[in-house]
Amino acid sequence: MTRFMLDTNMASYVIKGHPPEVRERLVALPIDSIIISVITQAELLYGLARKGHPAALAKVIREFLLRVEILPWNEHAATVYGDLRASCASAGIALGALDMMIAAHAVAANATLITHDKAFTLVPDGALAVDDWIKGA
Repeated sequence: MTRFMLDTNMASYVIKGHPPEVRERLVALPIDSIIISVITQAELLYGLARKGHPAALAKVIREFLLRVEILPWNEHAATVYGDLRASCASAGIALGALDMMIAAHAVAANATLITHDKAFTLVPDGALAVDDWIKGA
């Protein structure tokens, strides 16, 4: 089964319900094929904290996190991270620290990373499968 790892921006789009094509793509897939990295979970919770934990948003985020599988960071992800970051550095590609961790986590999980962030398409050698669920992207 193909697994799809939602990047933080896609998870945010799902939570906000906008743009609608993201949710349309999501509901067309088996829920057990949708995963997120614990790094994305941390970023969502950081965003919630920055907004002062508004109750309505906290509820939607909590419900989202209950419905998706959250992959823990493990030794395999750490090993992939080291190799992927070195490969990117050799190619002159610098992703943000958390983006690099999410990319490595997707590779380690053999998942397609679902993101609207074009930086991920720069990862060399086709190591990372990337898809953007926003039309016209």
